[in-house]
Amino acid sequence: MHTVWKGSISFGLVNIPVKLHSATENKDIKLRQLHKECHTPISYQKVCEGCKKEVKNEDIVKAYEYSKNKFVVLDEGELEKLKKENEDKAVEIIDFVKLEEIDPIYFERSYFMAPDSGGGKAYSLLRKALLESGKIGIAKIMIRSKEQLAVVRVYKETLIMETIHFPDEVRDSSEVPNIPSESEVVQKELDTALMLVDQLTTAFEPDKYTDDYRTALMELIEEKKAGNNTVSASEKQATVPSNVTDLMSALQASLDKTKKKKPVPRKRTAKAKTS
Repeated sequence: MHTVWKGSISFGLVNIPVKLHSATENKDIKLRQLHKECHTPISYQKVCEGCKKEVKNEDIVKAYEYSKNKFVVLDEGELEKLKKENEDKAVEIIDFVKLEEIDPIYFERSYFMAPDSGGGKAYSLLRKALLESGKIGIAKIMIRSKEQLAVVRVYKETLIMETIHFPDEVRDSSEVPNIPSESEVVQKELDTALMLVDQLTTAFEPDKYTDDYRTALMELIEEKKAGNNTVSASEKQATVPSNVTDLMSALQASLDKTKKKKPVPRKRTAKAKTS
């Protein structure tokens, strides 16, 4: 399992060297875009809007747009320094809270936590403490140049870290338009709805839920493959630079010229025999 982050996490004076591994994976089926005429994959270029020409990576700088078309350019060295200062800090559990106190809207991504060398005992201690207390830990961590708020909790036999949004990253629900008021609900309709909810209530079994669209799409793809209903991208024709063509012409001309100048050896004539 690929390690996405390596460091240490602490609570009080207990320090645990850990590694993070992605707990989930994106199984979306990726579809490529092809040119309809020749079935060649479409590529995208980075083009400067002002110069109208393609820009190389080394000619690109990062900046913050604080007003329309007004920017503060940030040097790569400055960004790396900030990143390093925060990455070097051990992740500290700031608070312990109850899981049910956090609304699911805050949750973002999950990572399995594995103890690094020498961290097994402290890892087991934290896991046991979380289980016995029924609490989860709140911490901060720097992942991929972004500081994240995170929770540490027990999942089966493993400690898991889940990044969560900062409060200012969650939009205000009062700004959502056209939300009806509760007064519009009729009691008879509510009673019927509650009966339906009761009938459909069951224990959560995640294995019974599947991605039907993804399954159907893969079946369609396999069906087309089996029927040889496929296309191939046109092979790129190798272009010979003009200077190479000119060079070959010059070499051939030189050979021809050399052949013309080369003296033709004379044939020796046999001497007449004297009797």
